[in-house]
Amino acid sequence: MLNALERNPAWKGRRGPVVLVVMDGVGYGQYAEGDAVAESRMPNFRAMEAASPHTRLKAHGKAVGLPSDEDMGNSEVGHNAIGCGRVYAQGAKLVSASIASGAMFEGATWKKLVANVKATGGALHFIGLFSDGNVHSHIDHLKAMLERAALEGVKKARIHALLDGRDVGEQSALEYIDPFEAFLASLNAANGCDYRIASGGGRQYITMDRYGANWEQVHRGWKTHVHGEGHRFPSARAAIEAYRKEKPAVIDQDIGEFVIEEDGKPVGPILDGDSVIFFNFRGDRALEITAAFEEEAFDKFDRGHRPRVEYAGMMEYDGDLHVPAQYLVAPPSIERTMGEYLAATGVRQLAISETQKYGHVTYFFNGNRSGKFSEALEDYIEVPSDRVPFEERPWMKCAEITDHVIAAIESGKYGFIRLNYPNGDMVGHTGVYDAVVCGLAGMDIQLGRLRRAVEKAGGVLVLSADHGNSDDMFEHDKKTGAVLRKLDGSPKAKTSHSLNPVPCVIFDPESKGEYARELKEGLGISSLAATCIELLGFKAPEDYDLSVLSFRP
Repeated sequence: MLNALERNPAWKGRRGPVVLVVMDGVGYGQYAEGDAVAESRMPNFRAMEAASPHTRLKAHGKAVGLPSDEDMGNSEVGHNAIGCGRVYAQGAKLVSASIASGAMFEGATWKKLVANVKATGGALHFIGLFSDGNVHSHIDHLKAMLERAALEGVKKARIHALLDGRDVGEQSALEYIDPFEAFLASLNAANGCDYRIASGGGRQYITMDRYGANWEQVHRGWKTHVHGEGHRFPSARAAIEAYRKEKPAVIDQDIGEFVIEEDGKPVGPILDGDSVIFFNFRGDRALEITAAFEEEAFDKFDRGHRPRVEYAGMMEYDGDLHVPAQYLVAPPSIERTMGEYLAATGVRQLAISETQKYGHVTYFFNGNRSGKFSEALEDYIEVPSDRVPFEERPWMKCAEITDHVIAAIESGKYGFIRLNYPNGDMVGHTGVYDAVVCGLAGMDIQLGRLRRAVEKAGGVLVLSADHGNSDDMFEHDKKTGAVLRKLDGSPKAKTSHSLNPVPCVIFDPESKGEYARELKEGLGISSLAATCIELLGFKAPEDYDLSVLSFRP
């Protein structure tokens, strides 16, 4: 049990709550062209920014525990950093280190999966996001495991490739497929192996759903990977070309399922006696397919024959529920989060978002922990997301989220409220520029409503983000900065997160100058935890990253 936070004798906080708003995917763009945040009509945000203490925070790379500053931030590591107030080595970095040291291959899980297929003569299957985006997975991790499997005498492996087009270029699939096919050919020739791509499809069409938003998406993946059911093609390249011919503008993430066949039969259904590795290191889009493989009393869809396999994830995706049962690399052990400290101190909290980001303000914010620290002091609200393409309804559920938050502010029950508006990220991932502008304008209307409610209650509104996205909607030449264009002259859409800094705005209408108007600079989003704790009238834990505030003596 944690000790309660120490009160700040010189600062008791405001009479109303501290409200932390995570404007998901909203950053400060590097380029004028393609910056939907700068172009969007956001008078409420801009008025608060102009009138309030504000700074910019780092939200990518080493500032959030990723291997290098070339790595874009993401919602998982962003909410980890915001929630725990410190920076932990994160998934990609942990996996890369485990592979480099050989620890992964010396672990009991790897040895068990390899021994299983060598004993049964079965195949070693790999399912996961097929790119180097480094948000959910990295293709280099897949290659390293295949090389090791060949070295250890595994003769048959099958790859089930989930196309990206989101954390990498929107139509970049063949840039990964073609070199990988050459890699497999070389590996097979050198080791006498039979390693092939067996199935795949776009990440938004099969397999990688999250938070139970669309189990039919997972069902499609199950049928494709496990049973070899779906549209058949002689190769992954042929599948991608066929889907693009049918719909030239299709983004990789939306490509339909494909099953590779030979002599009229699928080359790689998952069978009894096989081993399966889901090689994503990030947990949110791994939990549902994992449940389909592992749960005995599974009722989300009819699995048909459930093959008896040895299944493992790249990492443990849920530390409380211990899912999956077997994994290759242990995730960071995140303790003493902000939420846990506030619960120990008796501060009542509300966490809320819609389905798409609900797990981020709860599970990830709490350090990859399911459940509450205190049933008595914490309330969590999930607003069900619409099951439509986000570009068709870009305002999403920001109004409904705000309805709940305003009611919570007016109730006077809560000391700390955290919420996530997904618009800038989820609509940003569609690559539809006008929809992003619309979605951000919709969010800004809700910021105006929050501002009025916080002002009336005498609280503090902290506006920030977990990473950028909508601030960088076009592909740019890295040397010149020029927008890259398609054959028809239109800009190439960028659907991935950005490397840009994000806002930190402290709207404190009852401020009497207790802290300097100039906020500290050069910090990362992990500073938000100490900032919110200080605004609540407490001293931040000594090992937390610095607050942006400088209190006057």
